[in-house]
Amino acid sequence: MWQNTSVIDKMYQKLAIQVSLNGLSFATFDTLINKPLVLQKIDLGKVHVTTKIEDLFAEAFQNHPELKAGYDDIVIVHNNNLSTFVPTALFDEEYLGSYLQFNTKVFETDFFAFDELANYEMNNVYIPYVNMNNYFIDRFGTFDYKHANTVLVNKLLEVSKNNEERKMFVHVSDTHFEIVVIQNQQLQLYNSFDYKTPEDFLYYILFTAEQLHLNPENFKLELLGKITEGDSLYNIAYKYVRNVSLFDVSFMSNPFSETENREHFILLHS
Repeated sequence: MWQNTSVIDKMYQKLAIQVSLNGLSFATFDTLINKPLVLQKIDLGKVHVTTKIEDLFAEAFQNHPELKAGYDDIVIVHNNNLSTFVPTALFDEEYLGSYLQFNTKVFETDFFAFDELANYEMNNVYIPYVNMNNYFIDRFGTFDYKHANTVLVNKLLEVSKNNEERKMFVHVSDTHFEIVVIQNQQLQLYNSFDYKTPEDFLYYILFTAEQLHLNPENFKLELLGKITEGDSLYNIAYKYVRNVSLFDVSFMSNPFSETENREHFILLHS
């Protein structure tokens, strides 16, 4: 009797791994019910680009059996500030490097990639971690990969539907943060900034607001990523911008805490 083996063999399991120069985090998903099951963050300390990735990641794979289980879908999410959004009308796949040369140092040896945001008529051009991709090819064979900011901007645009108010979203990582300004599913500004101190953080927020004629007394600032109420970044923003809040993640139905959903917002929507 003929059987549809592709359906029988399907496990309805997905693995998403987010990689950065500080480590990795991963989530597993049940794709039948579209829910994340496991969420784990693994700090590796400061990882240099030339560090042997296989040495660093081998221990993570050894200690977390979920990384070695079977999955129908595997996606690698590259988290760095080496990306920029380009409207489809101005986009040419032959010139990927030229889009990035204005906001990052580009070398002839760099490998460029792009993610299409078809619903919003733009592409995210970026430099993935090639050595990490090579490691995952050895581990998994095939997988998809994308940039963290593709996921971030796509989801923020989605949740801004029917909202006429112009909002600034700030997504915080360990060494950089992204500012995304949206009004009714229109991306008005995206930029990424390195920071070391809360003062750096505040400066770029206020500078961006000034450029867009956003009054700190009026505009809404929503914070997500690695930030919590009462920490130094939150406090300095709260001091100088009247309408500051943590991004509302109550629509995310899963077993994780608000703080986890905010910090791993990108991973959980990848």
